[in-house]
Amino acid sequence: MKHLRISAISYLNTAPLMWDFEHGGAGASFDISYTLPAQCAASLREGSADIGIIPAAAYCSIPKLAIIPGVAIASRRAVRSILLVSKVPLKAIRTVALDTSSMTSVALTKVLFAKWWGGERTFLAMAPDIEQMLKQSDAGLVIGDPALQIDRSQYVTYDLAEEWIRFTGKPFVFAFWAVRRAALQDAATDVDLAALFQQSRDHGLEPANVDHIARKWAPRLGLSEAMVEDYLTHSIHYSLDAECLAGLRLFYQHAEECGALAGASPLQFLEVARAAAS
Repeated sequence: MKHLRISAISYLNTAPLMWDFEHGGAGASFDISYTLPAQCAASLREGSADIGIIPAAAYCSIPKLAIIPGVAIASRRAVRSILLVSKVPLKAIRTVALDTSSMTSVALTKVLFAKWWGGERTFLAMAPDIEQMLKQSDAGLVIGDPALQIDRSQYVTYDLAEEWIRFTGKPFVFAFWAVRRAALQDAATDVDLAALFQQSRDHGLEPANVDHIARKWAPRLGLSEAMVEDYLTHSIHYSLDAECLAGLRLFYQHAEECGALAGASPLQFLEVARAAAS
């Protein structure tokens, strides 16, 4: 059987999810590469990856995927790493630069404007350099590690997860693991992918391992170890539970209604796909 190819995201918030693949024996059975969220989705779409932690928005445009159950990058409170950064108050924003490395956060930005923030806005895609973004636009969407490094005292900022939760009362799901159903035909049948990815997440969130991640990532991002630990243990919710699934379905509904995304297929999970492939 060939090794399945995993495309992971090179942000801090995926470090706990990859724990067993980087520090245990799980990685020996896979070919692993790291990239940005949008490119991770592209790799699955093109067939150059078999498993990816895809932006939730990508599920709407990539056919024949199965979601690996139980694991997500989500938030039930302010997430801190998905920010609309502005030089003017919200009502005065007319132009918004959108981070090209994002898909889900771009759609969420459009949903928030269309559903709750109100008014017409002009959007343009740009690299996540906030100084350049604000030279050309009133506001800029920045995600992931670059957002964590923003000096929020210098700008008007809006945490997109916090805004979504304020309006809907539901968590927001930014990404989850998905596998191409065609790839399951060539995968070893004795490997429980769901258990493997869930266990890696669980091990990565053990206190000693969170401490290890914080020591590694804090100097890389210019943050304190305490900030990194708080982000991983409080800002990010790593379970694709029933409440998160309800929030995910509501996001797809709103995004389709305002034209931010095409309609999503019904959520298909790994067990269903493996049975169909056999």
